[in-house]
Amino acid sequence: MSGTDRPIGKRRPGARLAGLWAASWLSVASACLPAAAKTLVFCSEGNPESLNPQLVTTTTGMDAAWPVFETLVAFEPGTTTIRPGLAESWTISPDGRDYTFTLRAGVAFHANARFRPTRPLAAEDVVFSLARQWREDHPFHKVSGGQYAYFRDLGLPGLIEAVEAPDPRTVRIRLREADATFLPNIAMTLGAVQSAEYAAQLLAAGEPERLDREPIGTGPFSFAAFQPDVALRYRAFSAYWGGRTPISSLVFSITPNAAVRLAKVRAGECHLMPFPNPSDLEAIRADPGLALMREEELNVGYLAFNVTKPPFDDLRVRRALAMAIDKAAIVAGVYGPGGTAARSPLPPNLWGHDPALPEPPLDRPAAQRLLAEAGLPSGFEAELWYPPVSRAYNPNGRRVADMIQADLARIGVRLRLRTDEWSAYRARMLAGEPALALFGWTADNGDPDNFLGVLLGCVPAQPGGSNIARWCDPAFDALVAEARRVSGQDARADLYRQAQGIFAREVPWVPIAHSAVFVAARRELTGYRMDPLGRHLFRGVDLREGGESRPAESRQTETRPADTRAAPQGAAGRVP
Repeated sequence: MSGTDRPIGKRRPGARLAGLWAASWLSVASACLPAAAKTLVFCSEGNPESLNPQLVTTTTGMDAAWPVFETLVAFEPGTTTIRPGLAESWTISPDGRDYTFTLRAGVAFHANARFRPTRPLAAEDVVFSLARQWREDHPFHKVSGGQYAYFRDLGLPGLIEAVEAPDPRTVRIRLREADATFLPNIAMTLGAVQSAEYAAQLLAAGEPERLDREPIGTGPFSFAAFQPDVALRYRAFSAYWGGRTPISSLVFSITPNAAVRLAKVRAGECHLMPFPNPSDLEAIRADPGLALMREEELNVGYLAFNVTKPPFDDLRVRRALAMAIDKAAIVAGVYGPGGTAARSPLPPNLWGHDPALPEPPLDRPAAQRLLAEAGLPSGFEAELWYPPVSRAYNPNGRRVADMIQADLARIGVRLRLRTDEWSAYRARMLAGEPALALFGWTADNGDPDNFLGVLLGCVPAQPGGSNIARWCDPAFDALVAEARRVSGQDARADLYRQAQGIFAREVPWVPIAHSAVFVAARRELTGYRMDPLGRHLFRGVDLREGGESRPAESRQTETRPADTRAAPQGAAGRVP
């Protein structure tokens, strides 16, 4: 219900019907496969906001993109290390402005009922995929709304000077200035390569929107079908350049409620699920049919003040609220053993994090004095928006909101709790509507800029941007911009520490917590590896004999993956 206070996990009318649709649809999908085929079912937490990876900003949307699409360079699974992707090699000019990529030969695109590719991957496909987002006069720029928020928030429209295809296997990208974040940025889903040939055919037919509804990529799986609130289905791509995956079919069974996801995994209806409730972790560990994996993900959950809206435009008010919130109690009560109280936007397992960053003390009398100085001795009323879905950075938005509401009531701040359906909630955040909101972020690359620049820079403070606090501090922005231009990690880290000092002084957020992320998987799943960037990747994943979706049965307990709490940047857990 739009803009209303509703409990997490409450089933809306028609949810039972959707579940019946899901069961019948998955059964039909399995029945259509050969007898030896293997179908892996992932209990996804929600609908992707788009099937075009250039238009998504959530983990949910990116998860839906990765089976289908690939990028020029990629992150080695389980790490933040850059490796070749669709480009087999690349060079960078001495001044850091010119990137020349050599594409792999013979990479095939998928096909569907409307399109059969006549050629392999070529440089013109890369040019098309970047130019669509970069050039406002491109014929596909405004298709499907044309909101390339992530591309814009990273400053890429102003950074890129030229994208050229001198021959079918060579791509040249020239930047206006050196930028140390460029390669990791194009390794994210916004760098996904689409088929220019497919796009031209759809444009000629007057159906350009189909490019984003019926995607064509080069990945290990091809898109098969999507029914919102039910399932997203893929088929293994037999002509995949990296070799056919062991799985014949991949299904995302869309299941927003964490308890229902876990029940499906236990029953054998799904093979794995993300984001189990913290209260269920011990029971999962004790279940001989399941493996519990843990990853020290790069994330942060936070309370954002929209600094353009009174009274949060007053620094004294922001500081007062920060001093009244008991973060330790929230972490203990909501996040459990996977949570760590946050003091910075940067997670502690990411380079550049400042462990000595000053933090407001929990001091409610001092908070009341600050409110009085701001002319609010009796406090004030406000709305607090909380996310309706479970995320690693906020496992239970309603519970966190309840605890903040109780904390702030002690200093006279009276909160009304509000939420919305997840896609609508995100839209409200990016539009800058709420004055006070819980939100969070999981890194899409291993660079501090992905937090400080994307979430707190001046460019993403514009309407539609990811800086939902709408905070723009020129000194902070200059430090983050300078950190992009220098190449040494030590020099960059020093600039990021200075920027964090400004953040701590100005309090556009109250950082709440960083959290490890957990996945529960059935024991017949093999080869699955967790990822510090929060991605759920299925290339190379397999099922042991008899591992098709079915009722769970008792199995011998296997050694579960080691706790990686202290591992730098998250040593990956994996299913044995």
